[in-house]
Amino acid sequence: MVFSSSIFLLYFLPIFLLVYNLVGRKLKNYVLLAASVFFYAWGAPKFVFVIIASTIIDFYVVKKLHQSEAEKTRKQLLLLSITLNLGLLVFFKYSNFFVENVNSLLQSFGVKEIPWLKVALPIGISFYTFQTLTYAIDIYRRESVPLKKLTDYLLYILSFPQMIAGPIVRFNSVAKQITSRVETDNDRLLGFYRFCIGLAKKVLIANVMGEQADVYMNGNFQDLEMAQAWVGIIAYTFQIYFDFSGYSDMAIGLGKMMGFTFPENFNSPYTSKNISEFWRRWHITLGGFMRDYLYIPLGGNRVSSKGRLYFNLWLVFFLSGLWHGASWNFVLWGVYHGFFLILDRLFLVKVFKKLGNVPSVIFTFFLVVIGWVIFRIEDVTQIPIYISKLFDFSTIQAPKTIPAFYKVGIVAAIFSFITLSKWGKKLEQFIFHNEEYKWYTHALLALMSILFLIVSISSVSSSGFNPFIYFRF
Repeated sequence: MVFSSSIFLLYFLPIFLLVYNLVGRKLKNYVLLAASVFFYAWGAPKFVFVIIASTIIDFYVVKKLHQSEAEKTRKQLLLLSITLNLGLLVFFKYSNFFVENVNSLLQSFGVKEIPWLKVALPIGISFYTFQTLTYAIDIYRRESVPLKKLTDYLLYILSFPQMIAGPIVRFNSVAKQITSRVETDNDRLLGFYRFCIGLAKKVLIANVMGEQADVYMNGNFQDLEMAQAWVGIIAYTFQIYFDFSGYSDMAIGLGKMMGFTFPENFNSPYTSKNISEFWRRWHITLGGFMRDYLYIPLGGNRVSSKGRLYFNLWLVFFLSGLWHGASWNFVLWGVYHGFFLILDRLFLVKVFKKLGNVPSVIFTFFLVVIGWVIFRIEDVTQIPIYISKLFDFSTIQAPKTIPAFYKVGIVAAIFSFITLSKWGKKLEQFIFHNEEYKWYTHALLALMSILFLIVSISSVSSSGFNPFIYFRF
């Protein structure tokens, strides 16, 4: 079950919201927890018990860590918690990848392959793991105190709005909200608007772009013409942004309706003027996690040599690429971005400043698009072929595309770059960062949101194309 499915929109969400708002305040967390377990079990019935069991163990391990005064014991318990959670991630997400690569190596030497039963990937395990890690590490650093009730910790980990696609919610940012929060009518309205906007981004833009991307990126690249290759990757560029940011908007909106304030995850990333800025705007919660829990512990900017600094940057983005999926193309994508981050430090940022804002945005967007080629194509041997087709000037002609692509593509481009203008920034601020509206503004936003909701549900019901591209994450 995903947010953009008919069963979620027409059955699960209305029933949940009705029950949640009817029960007393003391029962709200239990209703949300029960709904979250059901939500996860619907998509992964075999793994829900694994997640629950590991979460229960982790709760008591971290509780003991907090109670302990001996630093050695605290470190041992922290290591146990990290090993438990990363162990699950490594086993479920990377064991197939490891065995497949070992078998390929053995096969090249004529050695018999290792017998292996492929492991299925639980939905949202990466987001689950990152949140358990922030809980243990924040409490070890004494930046937070552990939750008193096991059910509250289960709620933090399993809460359905953000479990399967983020944003990554750090424990210390929602600890108080878990135990004491008050949702107002204004919160419910703002959350509803945000949810409907996110749903429209996912269904009305991302799905259309994804359908067009599949036309050219799922076939034989040798037969592609230059224009077709560009249409395919531009469509995917908009698909992944509106899909992921749409899910984040829906999660933030759902949380708001329940009194939670989840962190923003995107900030017009395609308007970035260099790759370093792109990563401050794209998947913000992942970037923040990597910075605070990996880059800074490695030494951050305080290392003694530039070589070590560049290595740390490269390592962080190597691991960031691997986090996205157990495949070499994701690793290459991480290395690619790490390379340009190093170039930013060396000279690119200065060069872009001299070029001016518009050329910098265009060139950075070009670099990001080429990166999405690496990200999208799993077979690494096909990546150079696709990139070469982008610059094959011998095959220039207009591509045959579905009519909706042109219309939706223009809309996608407008909303991707709208904040480059002053009025675009004001519009974004007005819609996404306003906490109080006049009654007539509420009426307008409510009408717009209901329209988005109806059209989106109609689109989902009439189309069989509704991919969940973050399943592997």
